[in-house]
Amino acid sequence: MRMQGDFYQLLKDQGYVLGMPGQAGVGQALTTATTILAFKYRHGVLVAGDRRATAGNMVMYDRTDKVLEIDRHSVMAIAGVPATAYEMVRILEHSFKYYRRTQLQELSFEGKLRALSKLLKENVPAALAGTGAVVPIFAGYDAEQEAAKIYFYDILGAEFEGVEYAVSGSGSPTIRGILHYVNTWGEQPLSAMSEEQAAVQALRLLTCAAEFDSATGGVNREAGLYPVVKLITSDGVTAMSDPHLRSLFESHVSKGL
Repeated sequence: MRMQGDFYQLLKDQGYVLGMPGQAGVGQALTTATTILAFKYRHGVLVAGDRRATAGNMVMYDRTDKVLEIDRHSVMAIAGVPATAYEMVRILEHSFKYYRRTQLQELSFEGKLRALSKLLKENVPAALAGTGAVVPIFAGYDAEQEAAKIYFYDILGAEFEGVEYAVSGSGSPTIRGILHYVNTWGEQPLSAMSEEQAAVQALRLLTCAAEFDSATGGVNREAGLYPVVKLITSDGVTAMSDPHLRSLFESHVSKGL
């Protein structure tokens, strides 16, 4: 029996299938998107991603948005195949709206986590075939517990809470080590940082990742390209503007380059 308010099951009942299973390694290299990160700061959660999408050793696009808003209080940051990830975000967006309108209440935070896990499990055949792997980060504000939270997933849909931070994508090994160092031995833990300090930290982290990972775009000052940085608090999701990021980069990051 279909659970009331389950939009994805409604799609499946109409014959919809997520993902495109097929033989891996056939045809052109798939476009993939990296690198993403999330960490808690003083007022909530910061989620950021570089702008580069690659296919093999080719840069396909340098203006990719990898931090996608699902509703007013949650985002999904994507690493992996953008086509599949964008489709998941669209399904989640409509699923949350459908639940709200049919049940006359918001879907719980736990329900949102399960909805993403379900999509990833449905996508396993494509992920294992190498045609649609997605390794996302989900971040949002839990109204019941009055706290911003971070969760990360593997390609099979296993769900893990990032208590302080989470990273994904090809640049994540560099970022993970730095985050551990800063959070453990820095002047202050990540959760004590102000909004501006957190944004500067995100810019520095993605700049470091770009230094050691060719698939991470970093900052392109000549083209005016800066990472996507979004903040999640009890008031909802807000995006930091490029002019503000440019100012922070020039004053706190570029001087050390």
